[in-house]
Amino acid sequence: MAKEKEESLGKEVGEVSDYFSHVEVAALKVSGKISVGDKIRIKGHTTDFEQTIDSMQIDRKDVESVKKGDDVGIKVSDRVRKHDKVYLVK
Repeated sequence: MAKEKEESLGKEVGEVSDYFSHVEVAALKVSGKISVGDKIRIKGHTTDFEQTIDSMQIDRKDVESVKKGDDVGIKVSDRVRKHDKVYLVK
């Protein structure tokens, strides 16, 4: 059952570690490869939306892609919360 649920959401690629409402940026702890232009879904207890990644930054520098272990900031279209999961949508 868990495998089936994971398939419908996509591949988990990260988790929200913080959210900065004044700039609408989510800080993510990355657990898989993601790139600018990828479509992601952010899902949590009260969060559930999809968006395309328009920009990502590490230490205030623009990056095109990130990999497991990176901490990255992405501009989000809706409010997110700590521990929300981030999935790569096919």
